Amino acid sequence: MPLFTPGRRYQPPFMPFKRLPFKKRLLTKIELAIKSPLFGCRMCGNCLLSKTALICPMECPKGLRNGPCGGSTPEKCYVDESRPCIWYKIYDRAFKLGREAHLLEVLPPMDWDKAGHDSWSEIVSHAKDMGIKTILSHLNSGEVGSVSATVESIIQPIRQPEWWQGDSEYHAPKYTQPISELEKKLKAGEFVVTTEIVPPLSINTDKLKRNINLLKNYASALNFTDNASAVPRMSSMACSKISIDLGAEPIMQISARDKTRVGLQSDVIGASALGIRNFLCLTGDSMMMSPNPKGRMDIVDFDSIQMLWILRRLRDEAKYLDGREIKNPPQYFLGAAATPFASNMKFQALREQKKVNAGAQFFQTNVVFDADDLDNWLNEMLNATF
Repeated sequence: MPLFTPGRRYQPPFMPFKRLPFKKRLLTKIELAIKSPLFGCRMCGNCLLSKTALICPMECPKGLRNGPCGGSTPEKCYVDESRPCIWYKIYDRAFKLGREAHLLEVLPPMDWDKAGHDSWSEIVSHAKDMGIKTILSHLNSGEVGSVSATVESIIQPIRQPEWWQGDSEYHAPKYTQPISELEKKLKAGEFVVTTEIVPPLSINTDKLKRNINLLKNYASALNFTDNASAVPRMSSMACSKISIDLGAEPIMQISARDKTRVGLQSDVIGASALGIRNFLCLTGDSMMMSPNPKGRMDIVDFDSIQMLWILRRLRDEAKYLDGREIKNPPQYFLGAAATPFASNMKFQALREQKKVNAGAQFFQTNVVFDADDLDNWLNEMLNATF
């Protein structure tokens, strides 16, 4: 068990994709030798420890970098029950130290070109740019605020690279008129009912069409799952297009589990061109739940919060993640899943707040059977600074 991390690293440290120069390899080994026993570090290349209560989030078997998944509990990880949920430990320590506000910063997905590299050389480079004398004068001032700001100015560019620019602020949509019928009804204060339809296992769409026609007059929008429980079915995009053709408003679910960041942006551009205007952003069930043979279970390319951040910027800033500008950006209404009873309610409320900051405009939960507990969760949501 690492000295400062209440868990243990199960996966090996990341290895660089290509061979590094000798000096770089040596520095990487030294950093790993120190940070691994202290924090369970996996050498992801852009260290997040300053915002995760000095507990490495890469101990999560999914590699989630912005908070726990919906299956988290105080006792164990739902992917591997032999270990604790590392994000629950991060939240618990952050609240005890009064550093919960740090958890609101939207942290980036891994830059795989830096995986397995040291971060110390970048820290030294940023320190040189700032000026060693300037840094020493701030550190010697004895003022806590000055010292903290100096340290943050050195490590922030590593944690938040130019291509990401994550923060802990709310970003309002850049449009004013509702984009979809669902958004229009919600903004008008209507009581909205949505329902979920499981896509077919084959190319036969007869039952799918019957279900859509049966429900479209009773629901404001129809959700189409995206390979729920890691079981392959017809795509949510195809079902959503069929729903539009039948006169029903779809909510296209997107599971991060099955996507790369390139595929995500491509799919959303394509879905928008087909007329799909509502997207529900999910991390997705672990491949542990899938039938055999199982796909890779130890990492996802991005999580639901990162997905919201990417898609909000794609829409509002008209830019791909790589910085290329879009002449005609897509327009859509972004949603996220809320899990009121997954863990400590104040932890969940903070996580939902982070999703709102990242770009979520509406929430959906699973079916709720305990109205009293739901009220408690809603009160926690109200106490958060949405």
